[in-house]
Amino acid sequence: MRRRTTGAITRVAFALSVAAASLRAQPTPRASSAVVLIVTDGLRWQELFTGADSVLLSRKDGGVQDTAALRRHYWRGTAADRRRTLLPFIWGMVAAKGTIWGNVAAGSDAHVTNGMKFSYPGYNEMLTGAADAQIDKNGFGPNPNVTVFEALNKRAGFAGRVAAFGSWNVFADIFNRTRAKFPVHVAFDAPPGAAAGAPERTIDRLYRTTTRPWDETMSFDAFMQTIVVDWVKTRKPRVLFVGYGETDEWAHEKRYDLVLRSAHDVDAYVAELWRIMQAMPEYRDKVTFIITTDHGRGIGAEWTDHGKDVAGAEQVWIAMIGPGAPVRGEVKAGDAVTQAQIAATVAAVVGEDWQPLSPRAAPPLVPVRPR
Repeated sequence: MRRRTTGAITRVAFALSVAAASLRAQPTPRASSAVVLIVTDGLRWQELFTGADSVLLSRKDGGVQDTAALRRHYWRGTAADRRRTLLPFIWGMVAAKGTIWGNVAAGSDAHVTNGMKFSYPGYNEMLTGAADAQIDKNGFGPNPNVTVFEALNKRAGFAGRVAAFGSWNVFADIFNRTRAKFPVHVAFDAPPGAAAGAPERTIDRLYRTTTRPWDETMSFDAFMQTIVVDWVKTRKPRVLFVGYGETDEWAHEKRYDLVLRSAHDVDAYVAELWRIMQAMPEYRDKVTFIITTDHGRGIGAEWTDHGKDVAGAEQVWIAMIGPGAPVRGEVKAGDAVTQAQIAATVAAVVGEDWQPLSPRAAPPLVPVRPR
């Protein structure tokens, strides 16, 4: 028994030493020319890491309109196949060349620190690096805190090359658009780029005439993607925020079929941005993507909900790819990471230090060496 135990301990020690050597052998991420922070609102870690939830592929529990079609599109026999079917770019590209934190079932903890577990507090935390207890509702109003985007826009080399796009109208307050003085396009704002006296573009007409199921608060992610792509091609930003909202809206409406469809679409939008930017000399091998969510959701009957009283809604996930990202694949264990670390990571990725400007901010997710 003693020999077997000693042998097992030796094997474990050897495995740990190999793992440690592997981590030491990984190159330190280097600063990029540009960073894109992408958020898909309220997408649970469960869907990210295990794909479609069998319990919710039903009319009763998931509000699914066509269960057979949904199963055909997204159900597969294993979690690995389900998640790759749902999110092919995340699991085909990011997992291979970047890092993904937040698989609770595998021992990777990524969580919010704000205690509220809903959108405005989450976005404030990720964009400033610290929770703010006074932000306790989505209708809070203009953010009194300076975001890393606003600060970078005042730095040499970044002024005029910072922009934010969000399909939710509250982003105007979250970024404090009036004070921040950089472009923040939200909801059904008129699309940028229309020339005075020029014929109306298709995207202008769509924004103007489409029925608005969420009134003025939310536009469609597909519309926003069109203007984001145009902005990247013509304005070449160095610091860009893109906030997709449908994954949250459809969950609140108990439409699991549309949550999955929206998540699949977001994955395609991210892949499109990555391909476009890698094809441009300004960005090729010089841009880092940070992809995440603002809060989690409950489980079981609470899958549509989030908030301070919803267990599990504090769990989020964070993914990175590009020269500023470590290459660890799916993280299976280790120290917890937090939403508050994203702000300093955005700055570090483009060679800036956020913490002296915001002493309460959490440190970056990874050390980044200068270009």
